Amino acid sequence: MTPDSGRRRRGGGEKQMVPEAEFQSYYGRPVVKETVWGPDIPSYLFLGGLAGASSTLAAGADLTGHAELARAAKAGAAGAISLSMVALVRDLGRPARFVNMLRVFKVTSPMSVGTWIVSGYAPMALAAAASAVTRKLPRAGLAATLTAAALGPAVASYTAVLLGDTAAPAWHAAHRELPFVFIGSAATAAGGLGMLAVRPAQAGQAARLAVLGATTEIIAKRLMMRRLDAEAEPYRQGRAGKLLDAAERLIAAGVAGTLLAGTGLAGTGLAGRSRVIAPLAGIALMAASALTRFGIFEAGRASARDPKYTVGPQRERLQDRHDST
Repeated sequence: MTPDSGRRRRGGGEKQMVPEAEFQSYYGRPVVKETVWGPDIPSYLFLGGLAGASSTLAAGADLTGHAELARAAKAGAAGAISLSMVALVRDLGRPARFVNMLRVFKVTSPMSVGTWIVSGYAPMALAAAASAVTRKLPRAGLAATLTAAALGPAVASYTAVLLGDTAAPAWHAAHRELPFVFIGSAATAAGGLGMLAVRPAQAGQAARLAVLGATTEIIAKRLMMRRLDAEAEPYRQGRAGKLLDAAERLIAAGVAGTLLAGTGLAGTGLAGRSRVIAPLAGIALMAASALTRFGIFEAGRASARDPKYTVGPQRERLQDRHDST
């Protein structure tokens, strides 16, 4: 029997006549090390996104004369970034570890760049909120608001770049779309917070941001799943799949509630008759954003635990290279 007896040539290539053996690592252990990030990190991801998008919403409301929404968004941004930093420090173990990351600036490191972005953003968000609440130093408050708004998109999305730069298969494979998913998710949460925090008649800008964010998030997520194909399995199965499915259902409910709340999306704000619908829609949208972050985090961890998500894509890439030569 020759080495080629189990194969036959067709079209210049070789066709395997027996199924390929299923890969198993030694003792069933993962090929890549699962992240050591603890349970506080998903909260950090969500709260950072909420803060960054809220600052952008606050600047828009401020410049267009919607003072009530501007104050609420600034307060929300300050509270969210504060809680986000608490979650990060809890995961790091002590504040000094965060300070130590500021000793260097490495443009090729998403963690280093993100640390500096957050360090510049947090004081501006806090100053903007303090000026809005006390109604003192309005010019300094406006400058802080605009600076926080300029940094807000980076605060909301840099964590997606950080996840995509890791070895976790599900995160690394989705590195193209994850920033758009995170930006959309952050806008959904900020819009939802605005709808919850202000009178319906003043929540028009928040509602429009929420709908735009939800649309962006859903489209980016669908494109990500389509491109990943089989590699998207960690996002569809297990705990991650349940979280992401729940997030999409809440997005649908939140958007439906936003549209049902009145004609404000096209004009001056949500109708006064929607004092119950608008806050409930806001809560649903915020919860959806949180579940999206938690689901993506869980998908990355699950993919690192199973060797097939590391070896399978590698084999496919090698086969594609072989077929193209």
